[in-house]
Amino acid sequence: MKELIEGIDYYINDNGYVVLTQKYHLDKGYCCGNGCLHCPFEYENVPEPKRSILLQEKKE
Repeated sequence: MKELIEGIDYYINDNGYVVLTQKYHLDKGYCCGNGCLHCPFEYENVPEPKRSILLQEKKE
């Protein structure tokens, strides 16, 4: 497993949480189903109703 690079693969948000970037997710190649903020896969593995909620929030 490659070492993650801050600012490229992830960043730390204002609350101190690690947030994975879209690049990280694209390199991984699939949706993990956790509803990640920068998921480029339209949350395809996130169970309903959470998936629909996330997709709606992404549009706003």
